[in-house]
Amino acid sequence: MKTEGIDGIERFTSHGKGRGLRATKHFKVGDLLFSCPAYAYVLTVSERGAHCEFCFTRKEGLSKCGKCKKAFYCNVDCQKGDWGMHKLECSAMCAYGDNWSPSETVRLTARIIAKQKMLSDRSGSEKLLLVREFEAHLNELDNEKREMNQTDIAALHYFYSKHLDFPDPAALTVLLAQVNCNGFTIEDEELSHLGSAVFPDVALMNHSCCPNVIVTYKGIVAEVRAVQEINPGEEVFTSYIDLLYPTEDRNERLKDSYFFTCDCKECTSKAKDNEKMKVRKLSTPLEPEAIRDMVRYARNVIEDFRRAKHCKNILVRSGLLKIPPGELLEMCELSLDRMGSIFEDTNVYMLHMMYQAMGVCLYLEDWDGAMTYGEKIIKPYSMHYPAYSLNVASMYLKLGRLYLGLEKKSTGIKALKKALAIMEVAHGKDHHYITEIKKEIELQK
Repeated sequence: MKTEGIDGIERFTSHGKGRGLRATKHFKVGDLLFSCPAYAYVLTVSERGAHCEFCFTRKEGLSKCGKCKKAFYCNVDCQKGDWGMHKLECSAMCAYGDNWSPSETVRLTARIIAKQKMLSDRSGSEKLLLVREFEAHLNELDNEKREMNQTDIAALHYFYSKHLDFPDPAALTVLLAQVNCNGFTIEDEELSHLGSAVFPDVALMNHSCCPNVIVTYKGIVAEVRAVQEINPGEEVFTSYIDLLYPTEDRNERLKDSYFFTCDCKECTSKAKDNEKMKVRKLSTPLEPEAIRDMVRYARNVIEDFRRAKHCKNILVRSGLLKIPPGELLEMCELSLDRMGSIFEDTNVYMLHMMYQAMGVCLYLEDWDGAMTYGEKIIKPYSMHYPAYSLNVASMYLKLGRLYLGLEKKSTGIKALKKALAIMEVAHGKDHHYITEIKKEIELQK
């Protein structure tokens, strides 16, 4: 099926993948293929007061909603612009107080229902794909996911019944499954979680572990830029998952969340797996069973963190097992000691745990500890991730800001410039994050 609507891009049927996007003209690295405003979106609760609820602008001195005192805005125009969505929650937050606790998925779904009631025609976010065309994969949901769906439906009725007319139960079940499979996480320049959204045209792209585009965000607009040369007739691929991990882990994640396995060249060749899974060379060679046991242990630890509530960082304030940050850091260090008896520091499971430890150090304001972990992470990150990776850019950015805070000016500027080199391709040279980082560098001169 071919649908016109975006210059240089068309919808088509991708062999073995279903619907997809392909280029109709040449794009060079850094080119903007297209942008897509959010069809519906929601700011995460922990960022209230720091970002505008309507446009996601980050600034000080935001004005709060006079009624609920929870939502914050740049000005009256933003508050008026958001009222159609905020009214779904404003009085409920007042009524329920601390007991107001719908999940972000529930909040986003409520806004999609409200948006569908408002619109009589396709939105500017649906030039190539309608929300109602989203895949739901209902028949592939396991019992746990079906139960989660029913829990979310109950929460929708409990928190939003006064302001929403719900579709029938079957349609609501489909919609929640569609949101879970097609929703996007909006992140800032350091990959901290800002909110959730649906971007229908962006959702049309298929996955590859060696993607030729990257998705970044300018407020509530998703932008898709080339990170490889793309020729006319070539399919446009993004990545749905974190690409740090080895092939088996990536495909388990894809199967669990998106119900397919990947057959891209990275997955068929497994070219990076040996480096990603590097083990120590000891005088007495390690037994294969010992390595397999440690891999199982590492995967279990990672899964524990992955299942933790998604928030700005995996910390106490995100509700992770209610563990005090000091104890959480100790857990990370003990896991690193155990895995380090077999894995090299460049092993991705070690890097995963170092990243968690770095996050806890930042929360504890242990700047030296965070810097030490960051320095161990950055070189193998640069090796394991594809070119123009936001994970690499965000690590250089965090390190650069740490160095400057620790009065290591020249090292800090160097790290910030490395972040900029990646972000100018991924975000575009006119992005406000680029402007902000350049100002940080100029202030050091």
